[in-house]
Amino acid sequence: MNWIPLTSETQLQEINEASASRTIVIFKHSTRCSISSMAKSRLERATAPAGAEFYYLDLIAYRAVSNAIEHNYGIMHESPQILVIRNGKCIYDESHNGISMEDITEQIQL
Repeated sequence: MNWIPLTSETQLQEINEASASRTIVIFKHSTRCSISSMAKSRLERATAPAGAEFYYLDLIAYRAVSNAIEHNYGIMHESPQILVIRNGKCIYDESHNGISMEDITEQIQL
């Protein structure tokens, strides 16, 4: 898994622009949560779909970025959480034990 660190609110504009030509996946991770660690581990063991970029957000270190994600995409904050972004909109979100690479891949292929 080649995570792209998501560390600033300005990256969200870049993500929106990039999502016009490729699918963007944002993984919101709490470094203090065992469920979040399990979800991250499951994602890292799976094969990521081709053509998607995966961003990693450390919620503890970058809480303001998480708040901006909630505001920009209208998706209530959860942790851990996956958001799939296409054309500047969140087309899929899932949290906790519902996070799976299979579901992410399915959404990307739609």
